[in-house]
Amino acid sequence: MAARVNISLTHIGGPTVLLEVGEWRLLTDPTFDPAGGTYRFGWGTGSRKLTGPAIAASDLGPVDAILLSHDHHDDNLDRAGRAMLPSAGTVLTTAPGAKRLRGNARGLEPWASTRLEAPGRPSIEVTATPCRHGPPLSRPTVGDVIGFALAWDGQEHGVIWISGDTVLYDGVREVADRLRVDTALLHLGGVRFPISGPVHYTLTAAQAVVLCRLVRPRTIVPIHYEGWKHFREGREAIERELSKAPEVRERVRWLPIGTATELDV
Repeated sequence: MAARVNISLTHIGGPTVLLEVGEWRLLTDPTFDPAGGTYRFGWGTGSRKLTGPAIAASDLGPVDAILLSHDHHDDNLDRAGRAMLPSAGTVLTTAPGAKRLRGNARGLEPWASTRLEAPGRPSIEVTATPCRHGPPLSRPTVGDVIGFALAWDGQEHGVIWISGDTVLYDGVREVADRLRVDTALLHLGGVRFPISGPVHYTLTAAQAVVLCRLVRPRTIVPIHYEGWKHFREGREAIERELSKAPEVRERVRWLPIGTATELDV
């Protein structure tokens, strides 16, 4: 029987989370620029960073792997985050992103898997999951994005799943058919831009409720809902929507920003 692996999560801000899985230190979408900067995402879209990271990149310590949902939007990889990529053991990201980043980047197509291995540590199988970062037919404009499912021996209740920047669509619904999910880190925020009107580019709270009813994670961890102007649904709006779905709300765990929180997985 595999030994139990201790897990803790530290929400640093926005999409950036430090996952400590036993001896492994994994980081999602590194965003470490200070508050106040303005960023352009292309096609008339952009945003302003409202809050800085709860932990500075210089205080984070070594990182074994970065799980980068996509490299081409600054709210998922800003200047300070990009500067730390070479110091990470491995950067897992989209196939086009790995070609752009080169170096230690390893590209994954949706549903492809790779392994993180090191002596004396449990190996972690990382599987890329589908994302669509906008409305139908938006991929040529918004680019490729992936989520990540993390599996290792001894998991009792299923994988840890990081949704990545996605809306609700058939590709992300496949997670319910293919994976048993213990803990889901959901990129929320209901991202919208003035130029594109009511169209969303990440999950709304209402979409998250539908998705969680399908996937049925034991624990739901909201991330990607604060710190940027283009995040249109903050915690208050998300909780208001969750109040309509008590069977989902009871599974939600809000992480205190900047503080390590242990998980029972």
